[in-house]
Amino acid sequence: MSDNEVFAAVMNQLPDASIPGYSPLHHADLETLAKQGPQQGGVHLREHKLLGHLVLRCNPENPEHLAGAERVLGVALPLKPMSSVTEGNVSVLWTSPDEWVIMVPGLEAFDYETKFRAEMSGHYSLVNVSGGQTLVEVSGANVVEMLKKSSPLDFDLSVFPVGKVAGTVFAKAGAVIRRTGEDRFELIIRRSFADYLWLWLQDASREYGLVIEA
Repeated sequence: MSDNEVFAAVMNQLPDASIPGYSPLHHADLETLAKQGPQQGGVHLREHKLLGHLVLRCNPENPEHLAGAERVLGVALPLKPMSSVTEGNVSVLWTSPDEWVIMVPGLEAFDYETKFRAEMSGHYSLVNVSGGQTLVEVSGANVVEMLKKSSPLDFDLSVFPVGKVAGTVFAKAGAVIRRTGEDRFELIIRRSFADYLWLWLQDASREYGLVIEA
């Protein structure tokens, strides 16, 4: 082995489809609430459970890093601050000048890890944080009013357009928020805060009516 060669021990720690997975909000039984709960309301909530969440850190000024990431993902890393891109089942969110959150179908996360190891070289980092967070989508006619109760961000379309991403204090916890439509947002939340934020979202949506979607 030469002085320039670097080896990493890579193993698939994800269960296959035969083993049931449980999301951070599994205990809330959202599927039953979706069937038995209100069907009309100003705020709609859906958990996109068990997605693959990868955190990539690399040099945005390194053309080899950018090209390698694009070969793996099928889409270029967004370089504009607080921006995002989605291509098929892959979403990439800019979270800092040298960091991106990548979301892929959960059972494909290790495949993407393996592809990154093959395509990227030099100084970069790729961490699978799938088990530590989840994605909650909130939408509806009153979703902005609900979010204003929870975060100090300005959600006016003129300053928070579709595709924008921001990390923020959310109900004294934290979240990464992406706007995916005029009245539709994604919240990436940590597993350790999932139960607290689920209770908070219920309370903050109470006056508008909360609809759970499966």
